[in-house]
Amino acid sequence: MRFEKSLELLLVHCQGELGHVLTGGAPEIPGSTMLDKMNHINAVDDSLRRIVTREPRANVAMSVNLLVAPTRADADAGFIVLQADKAHPMSGSNCICVVTAILESGCVAMHEPETVVRLDTPAGLIVARARCDNGRCLSVSLDNVPSFAELLDQAIDTPQWGKVKVDVAFGGVYYALVDVGQIGLAIKPSNARGLAEAGIELKRLLAEQVTVSHPTLSGVDEIAYVMFRDHEPDGAVRTCTTLPPGRVDRSPCGTGSSANLAALFARGLVKVGDARISRSIIGGEFTAEAIGEAEIGGRKAVLPRVTGRGYVFGRSELRIADDEPFPVGFVLSDTWGPQVDQLT
Repeated sequence: MRFEKSLELLLVHCQGELGHVLTGGAPEIPGSTMLDKMNHINAVDDSLRRIVTREPRANVAMSVNLLVAPTRADADAGFIVLQADKAHPMSGSNCICVVTAILESGCVAMHEPETVVRLDTPAGLIVARARCDNGRCLSVSLDNVPSFAELLDQAIDTPQWGKVKVDVAFGGVYYALVDVGQIGLAIKPSNARGLAEAGIELKRLLAEQVTVSHPTLSGVDEIAYVMFRDHEPDGAVRTCTTLPPGRVDRSPCGTGSSANLAALFARGLVKVGDARISRSIIGGEFTAEAIGEAEIGGRKAVLPRVTGRGYVFGRSELRIADDEPFPVGFVLSDTWGPQVDQLT
């Protein structure tokens, strides 16, 4: 068998959320910074993203992390999150997958009991500390980018639920944080379909009613995800992030946990040194800790540290022949709904 192109991936998940790592075969992405490269993918040429995130080679309930050489001297590696809708600047679960993959595969040398890895991302430099033993990553702690609240208790009009209050916060991407009781659902596996549909509808309404723009990151100008939240008897925050085209995050969501920490920080409910447990719809856990303060574009920000664990479970090689009928994949309305007509 002869193939003109092939892509090499490590298969990884973080608390059940798939975050595969593309380690070889990808074309060079133009751009002098990682943010430039992400914007090139989103605005100029997204064929690689479509190949690795669309059918028949992939499915919507996953991400692929494009591993690239860093664009800054103080980083060990760089990556860009590729998802079904677009490339995104940062993801906590995907970052944990990347650190686990590059250390356990030897792409970056592992040192026991702890390895520090500095990652160049479109959102900024992420410093990760991996606890290591016998060639495995037992946990990864990410010092995330400064996170801040943009709006608190912002009311939006909805046909189905009336006025819904949301907190809008940045934790690596922009989130709308919604107390789940407002839509009459609990965060549990049997409600995953209903939560996904509600989150996508709220995202659509938010795009019409709320405008955001990051003060220093060009092109980061939309609410990427809606994260539903609830409070557990033990003090943990139950989270459910909803992602296009209409599915829920299997992990507790690292950037969402950072955004929620920023909202709590803005309200004075969290101070430096405090930590909160984030628990996913299927019971996985992250710890989100406030380790410092910062200022971004005049906004008071918190510095979050998110800790979780990833697992490498296999390898894959995607082979693409020049004469195959779906060279950059396809989407269907059974997963994308009506918005499939807006995709190319």
